[in-house]
Amino acid sequence: MNKIITEITPLSEKDCFYLIDRLKDRFTYPVHRHEEYELNFLAGCAGARRVVGDSMETLGEYDLVLVGNGIEHGWEQHQCTNDKIREITIQFSHDLFGESLLAKTQLSSIRRMLQLCANGIAFNSNAIMKVFNRLDNLTRTEVGFFRMLELMAILHELAESGEYRVLSSSSFASHRPTGDSRRVTKVQEYINTHYKEEIRLADLAALVGMTPTAFSRFFKLRTGRSISDYLIDIRLGHATRALVDSTTSVAEICYECGFNNISNFNRIFKKKKGNSPKVFRDIYQHHKALI
Repeated sequence: MNKIITEITPLSEKDCFYLIDRLKDRFTYPVHRHEEYELNFLAGCAGARRVVGDSMETLGEYDLVLVGNGIEHGWEQHQCTNDKIREITIQFSHDLFGESLLAKTQLSSIRRMLQLCANGIAFNSNAIMKVFNRLDNLTRTEVGFFRMLELMAILHELAESGEYRVLSSSSFASHRPTGDSRRVTKVQEYINTHYKEEIRLADLAALVGMTPTAFSRFFKLRTGRSISDYLIDIRLGHATRALVDSTTSVAEICYECGFNNISNFNRIFKKKKGNSPKVFRDIYQHHKALI
């Protein structure tokens, strides 16, 4: 199995962030990880493929993602025919915003966004257009203090927009989400521990002293997802992690991760990930092997 590259970023301890703005005739970068946050903007990238955790997507003309917490990510030229791809990459460390600063009410949206980017987040076209001029201006601003203000404004605008989606399964990223409800957190922790076993709605509801119907409504209201979708996401995250980190057969991974039917597993996997488990494994190994 090819190993994931751990990148030593150019970010200096004396700098708030590292920025690079360049045109590339090809945009291929093997799957890698680093501890720093990374905001990556691409223009002219239609047809390129992006990997973040267990998410694989073919890109449109523009792409903007934020990754953190050491999650694997990479890009491949794939079907992109453009030879002038613009890349703006901004990397900044976890201590740029101290915990006491992020705890302030005025930064609550940024705090939430930085928590979610442990699984990688992608911004939609509306959000990209909102910050495009600021990103472009940031590359041309020379005074360090004003560059920092511009970066904070970009992060604030992206966070306030709410126009983003989480990319990778939390179980693949080994990141357990923190909820604002003790009952939701208790159930999530139970599922994270017992995902290999049969899990029934009635048992989860009893765990927090609610009826199944009331609990289903409560969980979806607090998380925006049904309990069945959350359970599938956790199981798929563990399955994709096993696919990329081991040579275990697809059938063994299916049953080891709590699915009881290989046909059902293949169907759900393809619906959620866009490829069959075997194809997903082959593509990921190819990305890891790129030079």
